[in-house]
Amino acid sequence: MTHQETKGQVKQVKGRIKEDVGIVTGDEKLEKEGSHDRAVGGIQEAAGKVTRKVGEAVEDLADAIKK
Repeated sequence: MTHQETKGQVKQVKGRIKEDVGIVTGDEKLEKEGSHDRAVGGIQEAAGKVTRKVGEAVEDLADAIKK
């Protein structure tokens, strides 16, 4: 797992907490901010996965060339 994936997951958790607190307190701004943070965290996690997969593919290609 890459650092970017981890940061994305943490951002999603923080967003969920903000969203839930916003719902409970009736604070629509906090709720929307939390929802936004969750979405950004999901994108960040996905970007990290893509980066990791590309890196793995490059390593596999390099190994194949060495043979």
